[in-house]
Amino acid sequence: MQPVLSLRGISKSFPGVKALSDVQLDLYPGEVTALIGENGAGKSTIVKVLTGVYQPDAGTITLDGQDLRFPTPDAASAAGVTAIHQETVLFDELTVAENIWLGHAPRGRFGLIDWTAMREGAKRLLDSIGARLDPDARLKDLGIASKHLVAIARALSVDARVVIMDEPTAALSHKEIHELYELVETLKAQGKAILFISHKFDEIFRIADRFTVFRDGQFVGTGKIAEVSEGKLVQMMVGRSVDQIFPARSHNVGEPVLTVAGYSHPTEFADIGFTLHRGEILGFYGLVGAGRSEVMQALFGITRPSKGACRIGGRVAVIRSTAEAVEAGIVYVPEDRGRQGAVKGLPIFQNVTLPSLGAVSRGGFLKMAEEFKLARDYTQRLDLRAAALDQDVGLLSGGNQQKVVIAKWLATKPRVIILDEPTKGIDIGSKAAVHEFMAELAAEGLSVIMVSSEIPEVLGMSDRVIVMREGRIVAEVSGAAMTPEALVRAAAGIEEAAA
Repeated sequence: MQPVLSLRGISKSFPGVKALSDVQLDLYPGEVTALIGENGAGKSTIVKVLTGVYQPDAGTITLDGQDLRFPTPDAASAAGVTAIHQETVLFDELTVAENIWLGHAPRGRFGLIDWTAMREGAKRLLDSIGARLDPDARLKDLGIASKHLVAIARALSVDARVVIMDEPTAALSHKEIHELYELVETLKAQGKAILFISHKFDEIFRIADRFTVFRDGQFVGTGKIAEVSEGKLVQMMVGRSVDQIFPARSHNVGEPVLTVAGYSHPTEFADIGFTLHRGEILGFYGLVGAGRSEVMQALFGITRPSKGACRIGGRVAVIRSTAEAVEAGIVYVPEDRGRQGAVKGLPIFQNVTLPSLGAVSRGGFLKMAEEFKLARDYTQRLDLRAAALDQDVGLLSGGNQQKVVIAKWLATKPRVIILDEPTKGIDIGSKAAVHEFMAELAAEGLSVIMVSSEIPEVLGMSDRVIVMREGRIVAEVSGAAMTPEALVRAAAGIEEAAA
């Protein structure tokens, strides 16, 4: 059988990052191909190449034997390639039919929208996927699963031949997931070629006919699902060598500093409990949607848990705001430093001193000399590379922006520092500097929580690793048990017996 769509030699680079390097992918009519890989493997980038959002730097895209380019999303849609994303943009105030045909509604005489044809077309599409929805219903009156069906009908309204489903079950209940499986079978029977992206191995083995594995932006292998085990897929996902050299650490941990018990949130996480010790680096690992960042944001007072207790140094800490978290000795370096960490437009020294204005002011007036001194002390410790401390932080590289954000919070002299994806998007040299500094902080007695999606980083820097899945802690590993396979198995919900 010949594939409907083939990609060969696809490469895509961004400043400082090679997202895809010479990858390949084949999609077959009437079959589901699962695209498998860790966070950062290149799955989202290949979807954007397929849908015309990104243009590849090299390689070919072949549809029905013809080489094509998708210069825009409209071009990809016109060629019959459509994507159903986890968070497809729909419009609550429009009807189901209007959402389905938005941007390409059927038109009659004089170029006016043919409302009757639009409703009938929407009804036909909804019936084809077994969706019992009123085309005239307002989207705001529908549930999540029904909105998902509208998104699928919208994708099929362009006469799609290739359907990309990116984490389609993330917000669905068990019943709704079963209905989605039935829908996929319907699409297969219609001859659609389906690319299915999921972190859930039970879904992959339930629904896929073939698999393709990406790792670190590279093609690893492909084959039929019936001929591979979960253990083999895990090995393909994580089978790289740890090519970074991490700083040697003594791993001398002290008394408990932070104890969390029963932390729960109505929608994000449940029954979170762990202990962090003095001088320890505690890693948190999980796949997309595991709830790691949400837990950290609750600890920092950005959101509030519905229940649970937090103790710092043995004393109960009630954290209802970020100010109370800082006062209690907890600081948080967010993953999105560009929007949540650094204040672009302000100079470096003012970014560093923002949370410590009381320490650099007298009688209500800021002392610029003291601001410079405080900023200089902490940026020098992190080996910040900048022309001057009055330089706009927005002009720094990603790695140096990260150092400014870390310096900002260290200046508050915390007891616990939470680093959320501390080396995401920065170059190898800056990664090494951040890792070295993390080791120094732990050696000085600071307690560190590190959230990371990079397995080598988690294993290379952590004393212990907590693994989360779907808002819950599913494993805690340390010592010899800290292996790539153990982390991925726990994060993906794979039973140990499956090899």
